Amino acid sequence: MKRNDRERDMVDQEKHVATDEARGGSTEHTVRYVLGASLALAVIVMIILLLL
Repeated sequence: MKRNDRERDMVDQEKHVATDEARGGSTEHTVRYVLGASLALAVIVMIILLLL
């Protein structure tokens, strides 16, 4: 089977799934809070180190 034939077969077998199924993870907003808190903590530590 030629390469183009295989690519064509793969395109023909394309599967469409819902967004939730494709994502495979949770959609909680916890990551947003963790990133915000760690950024704030990093800024506070840098300010403290700058003042020392």
